[in-house]
Amino acid sequence: MAAVLTPPAPSTAAGPRAVSRPPWGGWRSRWPLLPLVATVLLPALPHGASGGGGPADVASGVAVLVCVGRLLYLRRRPLSATAALVLGLPVVGFALATVTAADPAAALPGLVRYLQVFVLVPIAVCLLLRDAHGFRIVAGSLVVLAVVQGVTGVHQYVTGTGASYMGEDIRAVGTFGPSDIMGMATVVAYGLLAAAACALRTPRNAPAWLRPCAAVLAVALIVPLTLSFSRGVWIATAAAVLVVLALTGRRQALTSLAVLGAAGVVVVGGFGIGSETIADRAASVTRVTSTPDRSVSDRYAMWSAAGAMWRERPAAGVGLKGFPAHRDGHASIGLSSGSDTAGAGQEFRRQALLSPHNMYLLVLSEQGLIGLTALLGSWAAILAGAVRRLCVARSRGHVAVDCGLAAVALMTWQSVNFLYADIGGPTTVLSGVVLGLAAWWALSGPDRVSAA
Repeated sequence: MAAVLTPPAPSTAAGPRAVSRPPWGGWRSRWPLLPLVATVLLPALPHGASGGGGPADVASGVAVLVCVGRLLYLRRRPLSATAALVLGLPVVGFALATVTAADPAAALPGLVRYLQVFVLVPIAVCLLLRDAHGFRIVAGSLVVLAVVQGVTGVHQYVTGTGASYMGEDIRAVGTFGPSDIMGMATVVAYGLLAAAACALRTPRNAPAWLRPCAAVLAVALIVPLTLSFSRGVWIATAAAVLVVLALTGRRQALTSLAVLGAAGVVVVGGFGIGSETIADRAASVTRVTSTPDRSVSDRYAMWSAAGAMWRERPAAGVGLKGFPAHRDGHASIGLSSGSDTAGAGQEFRRQALLSPHNMYLLVLSEQGLIGLTALLGSWAAILAGAVRRLCVARSRGHVAVDCGLAAVALMTWQSVNFLYADIGGPTTVLSGVVLGLAAWWALSGPDRVSAA
């Protein structure tokens, strides 16, 4: 009787290594992410250029050059047609507002800045992220930056070394100083949302400690966010958290809201951290139309000026960087000459009001309806695509749902926050990174997004 020959069992020694990569290592193959990580972390370094041009901007330029070099060396198709259209659409408004400006040469720095933040950096993020692991590395860098700035901000409040607020040096501003009052609040909000997304849907192959650690960090970052006294950031963060919780399911949403509510009671009520000041600041949100404070009155005056500029040149606006030059000719007499800043190691100074503190009105006044339509169309496509892909990923049990939650949360936050803020300062480049993370999730091919 012939012997039955059975084939030898396949070796398992090399099998898993051939089909998967170590999820939390492999930096040798991920070195192109280093410029992106540097772009995220370097805004924490204080520097004198409040309008940009800091270390983070240099790192973002390196990231773009690395991206270009890899494309030329590897000869890969850079972007899909859809991604190229969505991310390149704002260029139309930027270019038109530059060539139609009264002084095109003066508008050129604005063109470079807008291209950097809203086109080149997002494209570089999309192309340098190979898979969900790369996304998590960049998102983790946002958390690290938020923790560093948050600890610094809480220390400033406790020791009375923060920015001046209501006659006391208690406002948490981190290393950004009183001249960039929104900087710390912005990066803390980014880190809080990234940590919350990880806590809500932790990757399956993550270490056991990651989920509780992410949850603790998300709750802890509420403290410096509160002590920033930034009403617009509070509203944007609350909106982003509610959207993400709604997309995770009713049961988990209710549980998470209960935890957040208990944390708020303990932080503000139990420990009494700025309870009276915080309550007054929160209550002022409802008084912006009846008895607005000076900052709100100035903001309304600048919004009115932006609307007047648009009515004067509705199609293409007054040109990039044109708002400061046209402000006095369109603002009401009630607009003050500037805002007072002091504290956090800085002497008293008067800071000029050079923007309407509303990104949409800034674009409308400087780029007109054409520029606003192009920019909003791009952002709306990214946000809608991110939400749609997140819903599909949840229904199919996708392993990278945490990336989708973070992308939707960050894009929602940016969209809402731009109602109360615009670009400016060292954290400006982070808007491009956030936009790139959301665009990668919404527009990248399924093979890149599905890799876990």
